[in-house]
Amino acid sequence: MTDAWDAARACLIYALDYPTLAEARAGAMLVRDAIGTIKVGLELFVRTGPDAVALGRELERDVFLDLKLHDIPATVERAVANAVALGARYLTVHAAGGTAMLRAAVERAAGSGLEIVAVTVLTSLDAADLAAQGLSSTPGEHALRLARLGWLGGVRTFVCSAAEARVLRAELGAEARLITPGIRPAGAGAQDQKRVTTPAEAMANGADMLVVGRPIRDAADPLGTARLIVEQIARARQARTGG
Repeated sequence: MTDAWDAARACLIYALDYPTLAEARAGAMLVRDAIGTIKVGLELFVRTGPDAVALGRELERDVFLDLKLHDIPATVERAVANAVALGARYLTVHAAGGTAMLRAAVERAAGSGLEIVAVTVLTSLDAADLAAQGLSSTPGEHALRLARLGWLGGVRTFVCSAAEARVLRAELGAEARLITPGIRPAGAGAQDQKRVTTPAEAMANGADMLVVGRPIRDAADPLGTARLIVEQIARARQARTGG
């Protein structure tokens, strides 16, 4: 593989959307050579706990522990300490938890190798959902507001949809790392996501890493699909840099 392929592969986070550890292990092993990071979410973590995070060591891949913590600062700080002990590389918290919570998480993770990732607006939400919560902002406006809050708390890595990535990149600059879920290769269904985009579009908008789960898992050829996404990322990265 070329350096460009390896760099693009490092941008792909594979979501282990499986009900059991055995299925997650088998699914991850199948596509291991075409992914950079595995994402352990609530479904798998609630069922299997630390064993799910340990898959990262088996696969020699980073672990994105997607728990979206949202609690008082002291509780979140202790949870971060446990994530550090598990060896996770990334841990999500809700930016809406407030500056004190975010700062406590960042300070507890400092120097450990764990990156705190602030989730802005879930890709399953649209403007109508925000309005139902009493928010008159668009998803993009609210995502930017939450990202600014996270930045003040010391967070430098954010989850946002590709629709917001361009605005956050312009606001936060090159120092920010943007992780984009809701990625669907051309022709794939949106499932329960409302704000989705293709890998190429997400990278063009300024995303650094992409989260893909079901489009790979449910494909007739999961490894081939993952490789295709990596190729699309590689082309988008080349176009973005003009190389």
